[in-house]
Amino acid sequence: MDAEQRDAFLGTGGTGVISFPSSADEPPHAVPVSYGYDQSERTFYFRLAVGPGSDKGEATDAPVSFVVYGRQDDSWRSVVATGKLEETTESSVATESLEGLQQVHIPLVDIFGRPVKDVPFEFYRLVPDEMTSRAESSTAT
Repeated sequence: MDAEQRDAFLGTGGTGVISFPSSADEPPHAVPVSYGYDQSERTFYFRLAVGPGSDKGEATDAPVSFVVYGRQDDSWRSVVATGKLEETTESSVATESLEGLQQVHIPLVDIFGRPVKDVPFEFYRLVPDEMTSRAESSTAT
């Protein structure tokens, strides 16, 4: 996919899978998450549940892989972004990043078994070091 097709696929938000590093003898910790995407800045935003029971560990500056996949126009597509997470608070990021967060849509999916208002969240962004995309190709027979 070219950049325009990739951005159309990502939209302003949706769901994907983020993978956090773990120890050398453990597999990466992969978690389905909601995301927002700012096409103009090529930046992903996340609302991540934190606190007791969270397996994400320390997310700030964590190297992550983030995958979005699904069907669009009757073909499978995927985007893989890698880089380090940055916490998004007024004191830690530039004003334009906070404005970018307001331009995206992060779906709120209730998977916690308790009221979402009782789940502690923190906001992070991922400015990818690398982003690749693929689209299913049709083969003529």
